Amino acid sequence: MTAGEVTAVDLVKRFGDVTAVDGINLRMPGGEFFSMLGPSGCGKTTTLRMIAGFERPTSGRILLDGDHMALTPPHKRNVHTVFQNYALFPHLSVQDNVAFGLRRQKCPRSEIRQRVAEALELVQLTGLEKRKPAEMSGGQQQRVALARALILRPAVLLLDEPLGALDAKLRKALQIELQALQEQVGITLVYVTHDQEEALTMSDRIAVMSNGRCEQVGPPSEVYEEPATTFVADFLGVSNLMAATAHGESAGRGRVSIGDFELYAARGDARTTGATKIVIRPERVKVEPHESPGENRIPGMIERVVYLGNSNQIIVGLATGAKVQAMVQNTGDEPAHRQGDPVLVHLPAAALRVLTDTGTAPDQGAVQPGLGGAVTAAAWA
Repeated sequence: MTAGEVTAVDLVKRFGDVTAVDGINLRMPGGEFFSMLGPSGCGKTTTLRMIAGFERPTSGRILLDGDHMALTPPHKRNVHTVFQNYALFPHLSVQDNVAFGLRRQKCPRSEIRQRVAEALELVQLTGLEKRKPAEMSGGQQQRVALARALILRPAVLLLDEPLGALDAKLRKALQIELQALQEQVGITLVYVTHDQEEALTMSDRIAVMSNGRCEQVGPPSEVYEEPATTFVADFLGVSNLMAATAHGESAGRGRVSIGDFELYAARGDARTTGATKIVIRPERVKVEPHESPGENRIPGMIERVVYLGNSNQIIVGLATGAKVQAMVQNTGDEPAHRQGDPVLVHLPAAALRVLTDTGTAPDQGAVQPGLGGAVTAAAWA
């Protein structure tokens, strides 16, 4: 077993009549960058707090390197937490903030100086030892909080939305830095976020959570490309999620219909029949001239073209009454698609997935052109 392995077994946490975490089972191998992703109230922060020891489970077990930790107080766990607000001491310098834990452990001064210097070099803050937190940017303060955690050499580092207070450009830069730092140090990193891009960018694996349960756990590419449930398809990234009728397997593919139009889907459960849902990502949708031949094509009309810089977002009203979104790369050429143009929408079978779970995805508000979220027939009706 690699040091820093975290295991949650049948983990439950209730607050009165509210079940915040409902029977979660997770295994996070040592050295893994593991993210818990979900909307507010899904149980991800409560799970993190139970791993840290700030909350005691109602039932179930938390194991750290095979040892049962549910009754072990936070300061006796080889775990450290970095919070969204960084929790730095405003009256202490960077050097003293980073050294605080070592001084509590009564380490020799020479060792403290050496380890502080190493930690600040690791997070690229060498030369800023004498500054106070108020004299630093948000990104620099976040690095101080990381250095203060890493200097104690924990087996597991827990991060509760640590980039949430930063502006978008700095957040993207620190996503890359944090991933590189975790690989360099080699500790287990458990990251809580509601930001899908953060989870996809940095994680070795992602647990998508809803209502206190894990909907799906897997590598980012698997969770994005092969969503197991309607919730995952709707929450992670941008989706075209449509109601359909499944007619079973045909030549190894699922045969489905939307209105009078028959489609084939090469992904998901090809054998399912009856009412179902199908999903396809906007970047896989092709908008073609109205006379284009071939299967899996539905006529429609372009209702809106939204310029996004590196791409154009095209909203098409299908002849079935549903709406789909396509993302077309901006090549700098004359725009090929204009509002009001009749087109054929090609939904390639290799990119179309049949979902056996037909539950309702969470209401995340009306989807607007140019913004994230699922595109469904109901959302555009």
